[in-house]
Amino acid sequence: MARVTQLNVNGSTRRIDADSDRTLLSVLRDDLDLTGTKFGCGEGQCAACTVLVDGIAAKSCQIKVGAILGKQITTIEGLAPTGKLHVMQQAFLDHDALQCGYCTPGMILGAVSLLRKNPSPTEADIATGMNGHVCRCGTYPRVVAAIRDASRKGGVR
Repeated sequence: MARVTQLNVNGSTRRIDADSDRTLLSVLRDDLDLTGTKFGCGEGQCAACTVLVDGIAAKSCQIKVGAILGKQITTIEGLAPTGKLHVMQQAFLDHDALQCGYCTPGMILGAVSLLRKNPSPTEADIATGMNGHVCRCGTYPRVVAAIRDASRKGGVR
């Protein structure tokens, strides 16, 4: 079985020793201790495990590490590398768009990806773009408000 020895994560090359058929989620959490990426359903249905792969939202529970060699992975920990919150993170705080917080990292990264594709989405665009992100606490109206606010403040940086 092929081994993966490094990944590009959050702007740096990280050394690992992983079977190429392991999921990105397991490598991020278990090998790199990046626990902001959450295990939800394990079937790609809830999007709690969303990360950015080359800037596009991807469900890390469905991606094998061997399939993403050379790609740039961004987790919630890497979204604000200077220590200042990303515009989307601040918008989620400002609009209280979280309760338990379990889905929040995946939601934020999904929203960043959405704004990269569509910097000025309508409410319908947001609903469509965030379809599949499950929040058991039901904060959807606040999530939409946060994304709209972040879009007005240039949330694509």
